Amino acid sequence: MKFVAMVFVVGAIAIIFADCNSEAGDILYGWKTYLIDPNNVLQSWDPTLDNPCTWFHVTCNGQNIVVRVDLGAANLSGTLVPQLAMLSNLQYLQVQNNSIGGEIPSQLGNLTKLVSLGLGNNQLNGPIPSSLGNLKSLRWMRLNSNKLSGKIPISVLKLIYWGNLQLLNVSDNQLAGTLRQANQTGFATTIVIQDMKA
Repeated sequence: MKFVAMVFVVGAIAIIFADCNSEAGDILYGWKTYLIDPNNVLQSWDPTLDNPCTWFHVTCNGQNIVVRVDLGAANLSGTLVPQLAMLSNLQYLQVQNNSIGGEIPSQLGNLTKLVSLGLGNNQLNGPIPSSLGNLKSLRWMRLNSNKLSGKIPISVLKLIYWGNLQLLNVSDNQLAGTLRQANQTGFATTIVIQDMKA
């Protein structure tokens, strides 16, 4: 009887992980349809495969849950999609050095396990969403070399003082305002890079 119960539990866990993987695969494949991929770097992102952990540029943890998407310098264009926020265990989203355009979806502020957000050197425009201030686990945020405008949200700057943010690079954008450097004890050292053109 114990053996049967153990088999049932293991089977149920396998079904749960399969469902998680299937959903993650659907989200990533859905994003692929918004991307232009002239070098076919996303060729392995096949919707007929239930497990996106087998796809190139996708990393999963020991439980086969997607925790990392690495698409830096892949010659991609297109947009980010709000559905990426449904990858609730994502820790690294790296799409720097591409030609990704459009606005940064505010829904990315739901990725509360995110450690690194690499969106630098793209064609992103519009404001920095204040919802990114929800990313208390974030250590590195690279938004440099885009066409972002407006001010850096206070909620994002607060990540320096009450979060784990060690690097905030917003240089080479169209942002307004100034940042004052202060040497305050009791806080982790954070590098904030912003060049002012106005």
